[in-house]
Amino acid sequence: MKNKHLLSGFLCMLVSFPLFSQIEMSRELLDFYTSEWTGERTSDGRPKVSDELLNRLKNISIEEAWGVMRGEGYHNQFEAGWVMLHEDEPFVGRALTAQYMPQRPDINERILEKGHAEGRIGASNSWPIDMLQEGDVYVADCFGKVIDGTLIGDNLGNSIYAKSKTGVIFDGGSRDLEGLHAIKGFNAFVRGWDPSFLRETMMTGINVPVRIGRATVFPGDVVLAKKEGVIFIPPHLLEKVVINSEFIGLRDKFGHQRLKEGTYTPGQIDGSWSDEIKEDFMNWIDENPEYLPMSREELDEYLKNRTW
Repeated sequence: MKNKHLLSGFLCMLVSFPLFSQIEMSRELLDFYTSEWTGERTSDGRPKVSDELLNRLKNISIEEAWGVMRGEGYHNQFEAGWVMLHEDEPFVGRALTAQYMPQRPDINERILEKGHAEGRIGASNSWPIDMLQEGDVYVADCFGKVIDGTLIGDNLGNSIYAKSKTGVIFDGGSRDLEGLHAIKGFNAFVRGWDPSFLRETMMTGINVPVRIGRATVFPGDVVLAKKEGVIFIPPHLLEKVVINSEFIGLRDKFGHQRLKEGTYTPGQIDGSWSDEIKEDFMNWIDENPEYLPMSREELDEYLKNRTW
């Protein structure tokens, strides 16, 4: 029994060691943990969903995305309670994650030593920003710290937007509200604003799994940030989330129109559709192709497995 426990402990060390032997998660570990994803990847190994799906995602509601993911067993991907730079400017992107912890001098010294040996420049809070690519969203776990937990000001905000063209999600604070507000196209979801500088905080990992409130976020997850909150979508589920949500929106649009016209009762629209309503719906789509958010081929393929 003793040998069994020793073996288990050794295996745990083997599994955990790669995470802590380097600042950034290795390509091999990223491949392993995101093996459901079979498509393109970024240069650092994160799943890279298509820009076309990202653009379509922006038009989808949090509830629609949440409902699809709940159906797939993903119950811990949404977080609310944000202070937003722009409430009415939703944004999407691919998560580049960073983890911060309360500073411990000996560990922070080793992190800086290792990072600089790897060619990273300056303070560690700038290292994730240096890695950003267009379409990325910088997602940082700063353990909810606002006072002395301001991860960026307007200088770093300008650098972030120049590289990513999106915004940030920080479980922490930010400073320079006016300066960040002036960056056209940039948005930030943070826990609060404060004029203090980042202190007693150390960056402990880039592109590692992080906790953002009640959500688990993995590098490469797809970010949908709206006034209601932020939802983090596993990349292999994005296409399903988008097409299912688009269909629900299309069905609702048809239903609302027919209810206003008095064609059907609420019970008919809210319940299982009759063959007559299904046929009417398909004719309505033919008459209003501008309402179709996906291609007709995608719709036809989706309907093959749809149980109305």
